[in-house]
Amino acid sequence: MREPRTDACGDGVIDVVIAGAGPAGAAAATTLARHGARVVLVDPGSTPRWKPGESLAPRAGPLLRRLGALEAVAAGPHTPCLGNQSLWGAQTPGEVDFLSSPHGTGRHLDRAHFDRTLLDTARLAGARLRTGRIRAARRAGTHWQLSLDPGGGLRARYLIDATGAGARPARQAGATVVKTDRMVALTARLAYGTPGHAMPRTSLVESAPFGWWYTAPLPAGSCFVMAVTDADLVAGQALHRPDGWWRALQETTLLRGRLDRAAAALPSVLHVVRAATSCTVPAAAAGWAAVGDAATACDPIAARGIVTALATGIAAADAVHADAAGDPTALGAYAELVGASHAEFLRARLVCYGAERRWNTPFWKRRHPEAPPPPPGAVQSEGLRIPPRGIQ
Repeated sequence: MREPRTDACGDGVIDVVIAGAGPAGAAAATTLARHGARVVLVDPGSTPRWKPGESLAPRAGPLLRRLGALEAVAAGPHTPCLGNQSLWGAQTPGEVDFLSSPHGTGRHLDRAHFDRTLLDTARLAGARLRTGRIRAARRAGTHWQLSLDPGGGLRARYLIDATGAGARPARQAGATVVKTDRMVALTARLAYGTPGHAMPRTSLVESAPFGWWYTAPLPAGSCFVMAVTDADLVAGQALHRPDGWWRALQETTLLRGRLDRAAAALPSVLHVVRAATSCTVPAAAAGWAAVGDAATACDPIAARGIVTALATGIAAADAVHADAAGDPTALGAYAELVGASHAEFLRARLVCYGAERRWNTPFWKRRHPEAPPPPPGAVQSEGLRIPPRGIQ
């Protein structure tokens, strides 16, 4: 691709338009800009008042280093994640220690700050940011004609979908989103009631009859807690109400112990986000590619959301660069890579959920190999309002 420019392109055609400026879009933009492409990120630009946090695994380190963002992330307000603890399929906890990882420890993220760091990295590399949404995408010969909301349009040689699991631009390009389940996560940020309390620097997963719980400390004297289940099971457990959610939490073992020591209290509000598994087929074709959740959205039990976002963003950008340089196999190879990665996750998920046999309840029976899948017409819980996927 030609040398990066700060204007729109002399012929009115941008090399690559990326829909979405989250970690996947920012990773793709940074990589392409450094390849010499003229890149425009199109993003709504609205910042949520609160965004769920996540533990970033050590294996993200090499990806951040390639993007040139590792030092900036390390200098942020994030805190070390020393490992994972779980109570799953047994009465005794299991632990994974990150201290021996060749990539160092993981991180408990301030997600808003992390996302801004990646976007700043992309802009420093030469990518431009435009506020808006892609309303429609139409392929005209070798170019994309993109209609924007609140108005205007762009012409681009390539389009990258980084909009999340809905993958609307990819669907407009002819792809299909294949959904595996309809999981949701009901999340809260809980402040510590004990001044100066130090929560263990590990993430925690604990299974429960309705699904499972997850918690991780946040950098500013609080913790992130979420309950994960199927959308049609929420109302029966009253998990969409803070009091019902808190009552279910009191039935846990390790999680309740952590929160009791921190003197955490009942939350006043819950945030509900999609946590379903899906895959876009194909994840790339002539002139376009999907990245992050728009390519492969995995059940959060895998704890691979951000790593996958960074990896697919970089890989798709390399494929677009190779395609532009004359390699007709690059985008197809990327699509095959995404499909193989998603299939590997599905196999691993069967093993993971199959290890928990203590609960003879709908959530768990659906996830055992001999069980039938959930009904296709399962209705979402009464009163459940679900914004776009956000557990990243």
